[in-house]
Amino acid sequence: MQTLSEQQILTSLKELDGWEYNDNAIHTSFEFDNFKDAFTVMTRIAFEAEKRNHHPDWTNVYNRLHISLSTHDAGGVTQNDLDLAAVINELVT
Repeated sequence: MQTLSEQQILTSLKELDGWEYNDNAIHTSFEFDNFKDAFTVMTRIAFEAEKRNHHPDWTNVYNRLHISLSTHDAGGVTQNDLDLAAVINELVT
């Protein structure tokens, strides 16, 4: 998988609400009503990530979920990251 240029990433992020690019990865955060809602979304994301064999770096504290995506084997952001980000946005909304 080929890494994308910064310009390609920034152009693609215009289509992905809430995502930003820095530190060689794309990042977003979500806030839910409670822990159960946050964990439910994490579970749904986990199934999609496993199906794609592409897993996020994430943290969860109570009702907040922070996600970073980067393709470690490729050394940066690839189309796989953008595709998973789009799926995550669909699952959250």
